[in-house]
Amino acid sequence: MEYILLFFIALVAMMLGTLAGGGGLITMPAMLLMGIPIHSVIGASKISTTFSSFTTFLTVLLKKEITLRESWWILPVSLTAGTLGGITATHIPESALYKLAIVLLVGAFFTSFLSKADFAGQATLQPSKTGVAGLVGIGLYDGLFGPGQGTLLLYLFNQLRISYMRSIGFVRLASFSSGLGAAISYIAMGKIIWPIAFVLVLGSLSGAQIGVRIAEKLNPQHVRILLRLVIVGLIVQLVVKAILK
Repeated sequence: MEYILLFFIALVAMMLGTLAGGGGLITMPAMLLMGIPIHSVIGASKISTTFSSFTTFLTVLLKKEITLRESWWILPVSLTAGTLGGITATHIPESALYKLAIVLLVGAFFTSFLSKADFAGQATLQPSKTGVAGLVGIGLYDGLFGPGQGTLLLYLFNQLRISYMRSIGFVRLASFSSGLGAAISYIAMGKIIWPIAFVLVLGSLSGAQIGVRIAEKLNPQHVRILLRLVIVGLIVQLVVKAILK
């Protein structure tokens, strides 16, 4: 019964994560309540994110919303950052990771009001100081911990003037890359509970495909509202956890 519940939790979480990030708002508390150790929770989440993100990226790529010529450089940058983040995770106290997540998400929340970007940009993605630095920072954070990583990536590509559907494709490639690096690190540390990881993968794959189809019909103006709601939810959750630590 727990595995069935975990499947549907992963499905809903990845559907939300595809649309606005913040899937960890659902999966992490649920898995921790089940008594799963924190590093096993993060490791299983990275494995499921790796699979589901890659399938979503392929879906957007095959729809010709994005091209490999634009996106190839995302993979090595995010893969390296995610690997380093995963390796570093065991040396940083959990409480410090919660505080880092809160700072990043609060910054993203206020930036959303200051920015005039609305996911309506039509820019072509190219390597830039802002893009590379943003991917490195968010990739490191994803390997370390991860809640809100997808939301932060959406804000990054919004700042780079990338349209919403194209942003989803690039976000999923970055999530695949950093998630793969982090997953390798957690597997090497022996932190993976494989039956749980397998169920999460199945649920996430289903949720990702549902999410990308809903995204095609979303008004970009509504996306900013959804992102803010997700960020507020994440901040509240992390503040409560930080207080209880």
